[in-house]
Amino acid sequence: MKVLRYLSIIMLGLIMMVPLIWMASASLKPSNEVFNTLSLFPSRVTWENYTEGWQSIKPNTFANFYLNSFKLIVPVIIGTVVSSCLTAYGFARGNFKFKNALFILMLSTMMLPDTTTLIPRYLLFVRLGWINTYLPFIVPSFFAVSSFFIFMMVQFIRGIPRELDESAKIDGCRPITILIRIILPLCIPAIVTMIVFSFIWTWDDFMGQLIYISEVIRFTVTLALHVSLDAQVSINWGSLLAMSLVSLLPSIILYFSSQRYFEEGIATTGIKG
Repeated sequence: MKVLRYLSIIMLGLIMMVPLIWMASASLKPSNEVFNTLSLFPSRVTWENYTEGWQSIKPNTFANFYLNSFKLIVPVIIGTVVSSCLTAYGFARGNFKFKNALFILMLSTMMLPDTTTLIPRYLLFVRLGWINTYLPFIVPSFFAVSSFFIFMMVQFIRGIPRELDESAKIDGCRPITILIRIILPLCIPAIVTMIVFSFIWTWDDFMGQLIYISEVIRFTVTLALHVSLDAQVSINWGSLLAMSLVSLLPSIILYFSSQRYFEEGIATTGIKG
């Protein structure tokens, strides 16, 4: 039975990887073969798709767009982790008026579609002069705007015994010291989960980046792919698929490098209360 179970899992995994395998194969084909042949293997390996795609938006290259993406994502992740951990610690361990009401209010924001707040946010950022910068993404991340991450961290912190806090207080530790030295080291799986989700969501946030960023020199990889699709009358599908595959690499590398912590965070956050 175990053999059949493992074989079925492997088959399901291969089926789910078919689009990725096809993209990798198509990125090595000449453009006229991408949609004109059913063969998974290219008749001629065309590495030029990668070099041409890398330089398809002159005078910029995808190296510039990668750098822009990390200039945007790294501060967003730092702000999200810091603000979410502080807010979650307050909800999980704090004792203040209207705590439950504020927590419910915070959770209710998860039900609001982003489109309902899109226009007010855009008008606000226009008045602040933040359009065509990364500030509309970076600044809000430092003010705990991600209700999902706060809820996730609250659930995780509530699963940590309060006796550890009491022992630290007896030793003279202040709340911020308890958070940094005791709570956060025990929350590594949840923090890694937060980093992975925040990275992927920000990396794939095409609509938000399209609205707030207008100059090509500031484009991220996501916007560069869109421009390379629109800028060519005759689309070089091989180059486009090559860059699409390259754009997936950071997310794939991050997930597999943190897979153990990520899966532990997902598994434990949902059952702790």
